Amino acid sequence: MSGPLVSVVVPYYDAPARLERLLEGLRQQTLGTDRFEVIVADDGSPHTPHIDWGELDGQVVRQARRGFRAAAARNLGLRAATGAVVCFLDADLVPAPDYLEQMAAATQERCVVVGARRHVDLTDWSPRQVRAWLLSDGPAPARLTDPDWLEWGYHETDDLRSADDLSFRFVISAVMSADRQFLCRVGGFDETFVAYGGEDWELAQRCWLAGATLRHLPGAVAWHDGPDAGGRGNDLVALKNYETAHLATRLTHPLIRGNGLVHAIPDVVIEADVGQWSLGQILVAVPSWLGANDAGVWFDDTADAASLRALGADPRVHAGPPPQHVTARCRFRVRVDSPVRLLTSWRDAIAASGHRETAPVTVEHSRDRALALLGLTPRQVRALPPQATEPVPAQIVAERARASVT
Repeated sequence: MSGPLVSVVVPYYDAPARLERLLEGLRQQTLGTDRFEVIVADDGSPHTPHIDWGELDGQVVRQARRGFRAAAARNLGLRAATGAVVCFLDADLVPAPDYLEQMAAATQERCVVVGARRHVDLTDWSPRQVRAWLLSDGPAPARLTDPDWLEWGYHETDDLRSADDLSFRFVISAVMSADRQFLCRVGGFDETFVAYGGEDWELAQRCWLAGATLRHLPGAVAWHDGPDAGGRGNDLVALKNYETAHLATRLTHPLIRGNGLVHAIPDVVIEADVGQWSLGQILVAVPSWLGANDAGVWFDDTADAASLRALGADPRVHAGPPPQHVTARCRFRVRVDSPVRLLTSWRDAIAASGHRETAPVTVEHSRDRALALLGLTPRQVRALPPQATEPVPAQIVAERARASVT
């Protein structure tokens, strides 16, 4: 017997009434209950949830309570999933009857799909009342305000059909589905996120850079019990600043991390073979690549110990190749094939890059590189414009070169 089409993964912590309402919503799905399984991923609740599954195919998987670990709980559910499509639904949601059917139909290979999260007040509602509402046999709950910024984002991107490097902002893990094999291949959620928010943006950007398409389904509605985060009465300022601080260590877009700080995962990864370069060329060229740029340099084991020492143990300079956790998150991959000094910022140089036959410096967007490796598009390697760099001669004296630009 083949496995289910959809695995519904529900991150959960000590909210039995909400969980019962969610499960009632799943019992009313137009997608047959033989086509999906339900995995409740318990984030260390004081008591294991006891569920009368009835006609649902379900299980509970648990992890120890070590603070808020929704990202890890989702991964726990992902590892237990067997469906071709994984649909994440937070426990404080009630899906409309056609929710799973719509999400499953739209979730193709390498596609991340976002449903529509709408807000209602379900305080003290019973599963029976939920069932009557969903079947149009009883009153609907009071509607609450939906966030304008999400509606604006979906409108501006044609429901994510015209997504770009900033569209991670409109992906919400509470109503998200994806191809299970693709999600496993990119590594699932980043478990370093141990507070509310941010893990969905990081995953969405990583999926985007790995070649995924993004889609929003405005008709696939899941009803959220209570207001959006902006209306929940907690310290939203502190919450958002904590989220941004951690996101900045993982998500490289300048909207998140700003400018001026050094990060272990840079926006621009520079690779260079400096085995035949003089020490003077290294001392002049490499600092120009770094400067105030959000960049890091990897020498693929071609720099000798003396050259590395001469660069002052700069944490942005690395002896070997760039590791996978960096290349999965950086937006740009730069190759430097001859000793040149960068005369502008990487942001401006990359924006002015184009297709030229030969150039000392070439750049690929990580998403373009991933699509080419998947055989979906031709390689789109672009060259920096000639005015963005200048050659550094082998006999250059680093002290004089530095004096000329001070």
